Amino acid sequence: MNSTKLTSAPVPSEHVYKTIRTSVITAQNRIYSAVNSAMVTAYWEIGEQIYKACGENDRAEYGKNLLQYLSDRLTAEFGKGFDESNLRKMRRFYLTFPIRDTLCPELSWSHYRVLMRVTDDKARDFYTEECAKSAWSVRQLERQIHTMYYQRILASSDKDSVAGEIQRTEPKPEYEKAIKDPYVMEFLQIKPDTHIYEGEIEGALIAHLQDFLLELGRGFSFVARQKRFTLNGQDFFIDLVFYNYILKCFVLFDLKTGILTHQDLGQMQMYVNYYTRELMNEGDNPPIGIVLCAEKNDAIVKYTLPEGNHQIFASKYLTYLPTEEEWKKELRLDAFIRLDE
Repeated sequence: MNSTKLTSAPVPSEHVYKTIRTSVITAQNRIYSAVNSAMVTAYWEIGEQIYKACGENDRAEYGKNLLQYLSDRLTAEFGKGFDESNLRKMRRFYLTFPIRDTLCPELSWSHYRVLMRVTDDKARDFYTEECAKSAWSVRQLERQIHTMYYQRILASSDKDSVAGEIQRTEPKPEYEKAIKDPYVMEFLQIKPDTHIYEGEIEGALIAHLQDFLLELGRGFSFVARQKRFTLNGQDFFIDLVFYNYILKCFVLFDLKTGILTHQDLGQMQMYVNYYTRELMNEGDNPPIGIVLCAEKNDAIVKYTLPEGNHQIFASKYLTYLPTEEEWKKELRLDAFIRLDE
């Protein structure tokens, strides 16, 4: 009786390794997330107990002695991380986020330490939600707070009653909420008053694409650079093309190093029209176009674009991080312009 030995084709070693590696990394991430969430909850509970024991501050002698006593005992048993300063932060954590169920398991203790510095409740809630949704790192969260992302979003929002009525009867994507003005691109490391060509800015943005995507906000993915299309033998190039999966539309960027002109807006209108008629996919919303310029003339924007425009925008870009006073001036100016309109 002849017996045949069944053999199967060997699986490539590299494939086996990658499969196992993925499993290990997935497990590590789950463990890290579980430990991180448990520690955040523990710090919240510690803060609650300290607050119940000695109140909001430790000016009284009992409060001072209690914190020192707790610090000495906890440090001796569990090591670093329980000095008096950190215990005060835990109490502040409890006071800042008094409802335990609102804590986000996606955020670390380091995230919460940054969020506690935000004094405005609405701004802090906004940053907490955005940080969890967008999976910001601690560094990214600090940058968004430092560049007053929340205030810029508020300054660029259009919430008049007529538009609100239209949204209730026929919901449309709120494009304005996704557009910033200005865009802060200090990560390009271009010194103020430095002459630079549009192509150089474009190249620098591509080289720092991750930072640029962070500045753009949620939902953006990169599609193309120098997107070419031809009309009657004449070539045209769109500097940068993105797709926003939240708005469900293409977002076109044109870079201008000078003062905004009506020709710039007209050119962007042509780009948007082309994308609308030729490149929209089924289920897409109409594309939007953003002219990024060094200096924006709001009067030019107002009288070049038609009333009720929701597709063409102009935003100023900054290649350096402004001071807090410069930010306040920028935001006050924007609010004044919108009231004047």
